[in-house]
Amino acid sequence: MSHHQFEHVTVVKKANVYFDGKVTSRTVLFADGSKKTLGIMLPGEYEFSTGAPEVMEVLGGTMKVLLPGATGWQVFTEGQSFSVPGNASFKLVIDTVADYCCSYG
Repeated sequence: MSHHQFEHVTVVKKANVYFDGKVTSRTVLFADGSKKTLGIMLPGEYEFSTGAPEVMEVLGGTMKVLLPGATGWQVFTEGQSFSVPGNASFKLVIDTVADYCCSYG
């Protein structure tokens, strides 16, 4: 599979909208039953809770992240990713528009 595109997938048309539209994404469903979301975060401060474990891949921009149990913030930039355990919460500070792909599992 190409790192720049997904093939043979189903896309849910309705957007996932959070924080009054400052964070939006679309859900991509794969033939094997897995799910990813592709989204954009506008500048701001956010806190998300997870159900299943997630892997966040930064496609553009920068994310300052406080992971569960961490004592300090980490910065992730384009091409980097980070993992969040299930049933946890994490905080983000976004300074410029961030493009992301979130994988669930």
